[in-house]
Amino acid sequence: MNRPVDPAAAGRLDAERLEARFGLRVGALLSEQAQHTPHDIAERLRIAREQALSRARAARAAGASADTVVGRGHSATLARRPTWWFRVASVLPLVLLVAGLMLIDEWHDRAQIEAAADVDVSLLADELPPDAYRDPGFVEFLREVE
Repeated sequence: MNRPVDPAAAGRLDAERLEARFGLRVGALLSEQAQHTPHDIAERLRIAREQALSRARAARAAGASADTVVGRGHSATLARRPTWWFRVASVLPLVLLVAGLMLIDEWHDRAQIEAAADVDVSLLADELPPDAYRDPGFVEFLREVE
């Protein structure tokens, strides 16, 4: 029975095959070049490899958190598991932003209240009654006086 092939799955299989073939070629070239490496360089590489392995064993024995590969989509990054301090530090800018916006809103409201209070004080302290400002003839009188 023939099943229709999902193009995305076929593309992933092709990519995996290409990666496997590339890995085999690189491994073969490295193995070939390792045979032609001078003795002193091969010894330095062997010692470095042994030191790295002993450090890794010591880190595992001490219970240190190992690096993990975090993959999303078509990329992967090498990262440590985030600590509680890192999580707090990640949320802190958002908290500061919200607090700043709330302070700006409070300042704006106070400025509007103060402006309205100044207008009220001016109206109430003036010798004219507030109804005079609504009279269209008074507005004409003010234009003529200026």
